[in-house]
Amino acid sequence: MKATTIYSLALIGLLLATSINVSAQPTRRRNEQTTQQSRTQTPRVGGATYREFPAAQAMPADADWRRDVYRELDLMKDENAPLYYPTVPQNGRSSLFTYLFKLVLRGQVKAYRYNMQGTEDFSANNTERPLDVMQRFEIPYDTAGGRMRINDVDIPSEEVTSYFLKESTYYDQHTATFHSRVVALCPVLHRGDDFGGTAKRPMFWVKYEDAAPYLGKLMLLYSNLNNAAQMSADDYFTQNFYKGDIYMATNLQDRLLISSDDEFLESDSSLQAQRNVIEQQLTDFEQHVWRGDSVEQPLPEALPEPVQTDSADVSAADEQTAVQTSRRGTNARRSGNNRRQRSSANKPRQQKPRSRASGSNYSVRRQRH
Repeated sequence: MKATTIYSLALIGLLLATSINVSAQPTRRRNEQTTQQSRTQTPRVGGATYREFPAAQAMPADADWRRDVYRELDLMKDENAPLYYPTVPQNGRSSLFTYLFKLVLRGQVKAYRYNMQGTEDFSANNTERPLDVMQRFEIPYDTAGGRMRINDVDIPSEEVTSYFLKESTYYDQHTATFHSRVVALCPVLHRGDDFGGTAKRPMFWVKYEDAAPYLGKLMLLYSNLNNAAQMSADDYFTQNFYKGDIYMATNLQDRLLISSDDEFLESDSSLQAQRNVIEQQLTDFEQHVWRGDSVEQPLPEALPEPVQTDSADVSAADEQTAVQTSRRGTNARRSGNNRRQRSSANKPRQQKPRSRASGSNYSVRRQRH
């Protein structure tokens, strides 16, 4: 009796353990699957999918036509405001400079010196050390454990109110398309000087191709009416939502449109006129590319088919035109030499052959068949 009881209790215990194991196994599998999915799933930043690749196509090295210009983006303009706010990171959002500056400090994106010519130099010997940038622009930082640390409030995002941007407009003959692509970015620090004014201090150049994969994660608000409307910084530059005035163009002389000694342009009106010339050149070339396309250009009007007519079959419109022509000729003859008119008054008038169209003094040529 005891053996039977012990056997029954053991069987019941085994059944309970099996049922518990069976019920717990799907939960553990679900947890493992959730963990695996969280590791492999593409992270989402600000409600948009993270991209490890830039959205813009690479510019071909053998482009048939290309024009390089340098623009200055004023972040106080509405078109460029998404790049400026917020000046201090909040709610997972940050300005372009804060985000870009942290990439430079971490060594994820290289910074290159800004030379006196204002052009970019992406050679290896022109790279900037983050420590040199911090010291040159007097940005406070702390050192802990041999590593440099900086607080978000100490990053001078509020003083970076403009950017220098190099833009290449080119025609890709491989795809028969016309593009404008950002090549480089340079944040410009606006800081007060000793004379009570504000001085522009370009900080460093960043190759856009290096920063594009990371800019795909930076989400920008671009609407004052819809705070849920966001786009990545890479899409913002790729789709050319920015607006900036041209201050330099690549030319044979490599001269700026703005000169400190006013040798090139002497007034603001001359400067704007030169900018308009360059902008018009870009527009004219883009229109010239598609000028011969039958889809873009209206078809020429069809010529009227020749009408087979005989000298006796003259239309009413042609008859009216002939009458008007005859009257103009008669008036011109009347204004001629009166003496000749008087001398010829006594002579008999010669009858000229006329067509059936009364009042017409023209001949209708018969069409050859």
